[in-house]
Amino acid sequence: MERFKYSLLKIINISGLTFLEPVVRLCYGEEPRLQLKKIGRFIVIPAVTFMIFIWMWSIIAPVYKTKSGEVPTPAVVYEAARGVREFHDRETDKQTAYSLDGQDREASLDQVQEELKAITAEKVKADAEVMSAEIARKAFITEKLEPLKAEYETKKEEFLKAQLRRDRALKIKAAKVEKGDLQGKNNLLGYVRGHQEQTAAELDELAELKTEQDDVRNLNYPPLLEALKFQTDVAEQEQYLTKKEEILSKSNRSLKLDEEEDKLKQLQRQYASATGPDLIPIAQQMLRVEERMNNISSSEYAKPWTLPMQIARSVACVFAGFFLATAIAIPIGILCGVSSTFMAAVTPFIALFKPVSPIVWLPISLIIVGGIITDPDKHWLMVALSEMPLIGWLQINPAFIASAITVALCSLWPTLVNTALGVASIDKDHINVARVLRLTFTQRLFKIVIPSALPLIFAGLRISLGVGWMVLIAAELLSSSEGIGKFVWDMFNNGSSETFAQMFVVVFVVGAIGLLLDRTMIVFQRLVSFDGAPAAI
Repeated sequence: MERFKYSLLKIINISGLTFLEPVVRLCYGEEPRLQLKKIGRFIVIPAVTFMIFIWMWSIIAPVYKTKSGEVPTPAVVYEAARGVREFHDRETDKQTAYSLDGQDREASLDQVQEELKAITAEKVKADAEVMSAEIARKAFITEKLEPLKAEYETKKEEFLKAQLRRDRALKIKAAKVEKGDLQGKNNLLGYVRGHQEQTAAELDELAELKTEQDDVRNLNYPPLLEALKFQTDVAEQEQYLTKKEEILSKSNRSLKLDEEEDKLKQLQRQYASATGPDLIPIAQQMLRVEERMNNISSSEYAKPWTLPMQIARSVACVFAGFFLATAIAIPIGILCGVSSTFMAAVTPFIALFKPVSPIVWLPISLIIVGGIITDPDKHWLMVALSEMPLIGWLQINPAFIASAITVALCSLWPTLVNTALGVASIDKDHINVARVLRLTFTQRLFKIVIPSALPLIFAGLRISLGVGWMVLIAAELLSSSEGIGKFVWDMFNNGSSETFAQMFVVVFVVGAIGLLLDRTMIVFQRLVSFDGAPAAI
């Protein structure tokens, strides 16, 4: 058991999940009071803090209004996340339905038709609930409005009478002012100013009462919101099932192939019975049908981009840029660490290009890549990437490549600097031993220099990957490359309350993926570290 404990502690240390260490030690009865204190500090307090954050968010969010509606609460964001996942699952289901054939297609079609029958009753129920909730809301709003309307009418009549009284009083005062009475004229001017200010204040008060009435009219009525949500869910389910039924009964790949095969057989019979010049048009038709059959056989369902697919594409893009940055930064960093002359030559470039924003790099990358790949549909690289089995579905295009290059240009600097520092900081005794052993430059490089510098190299790689992940979202947003950035831009342009909530979903998705990437790099960093020093908090 002790052996298993130390294995667990080693795994926890390597992964950087040090907050789990007191849990393991407590399970083995090692200083319970101390371990409980650590659990409270590193697990309970952060968890409570996060719960307080969620509670404050749910309280404050509805207060703030935007052009896209209220700021979504945690519950609304959770529902938006479920909606995003459900949309992905439905599109994947349609994609599967497109490729079904034989009994599988018929069984799936029967199931869909049964579900459509059941959804009809749900639709009637949803419509009835919405109608009932609208009636209840109307009564609720009317009850709230009545006292406000009465107060408004009372105030309006009261202010009108007061204005008339002030008008009469002003006329009387004006009649008493003589031609040379400057003091009287000045006093009258003050009365007129006071009358106008009072009238303006009364109008403002009436406007506030009107605003209160408008606020009541726009009040959210929870039962109606729930009924509308249920109605929307039923309508979306019906739309999905209807589309799936259409695919299975009309647009299915096997059905299209059967239809074309029947046409081909008919043409073959005509071709067999024809003679002379009549054979040529029939032969041409047969070849066209065969070509269509080949295209249909290799065709896939036109599945729209969903957030999980865009996440996968973004991760692929950031790793493409990260590996490109690594391939550039590590060799240059090694040369900088080995040669002070080379370091002096490269330092101005590092100082000059390191602060450049991705917003500057991206247009340059797009122009250069666009100049090299003028016709993406026919370029050999794009064609080769589209035909690769694992990454073909990513639809790699010039925007993807430009985004990856932008990630590389913005993220290579931490790796370059750390590599140079790691190589330059190698113990001189190691170099002297290499000289005594008469190792060649290549042997010194791969047996002493790089292994000794690995901890700092991986520290730089970890920073570079984090920088690249942050840069990527902005690059995708600006380049319209399908990915998380493109998803955020589309949701922003939509401007609805639902898409506003989906943008919050992306915040947590990006944060979670960034955390996972960071933890992964910590593991690699720990594996090549010699001193056992913590790689992260």
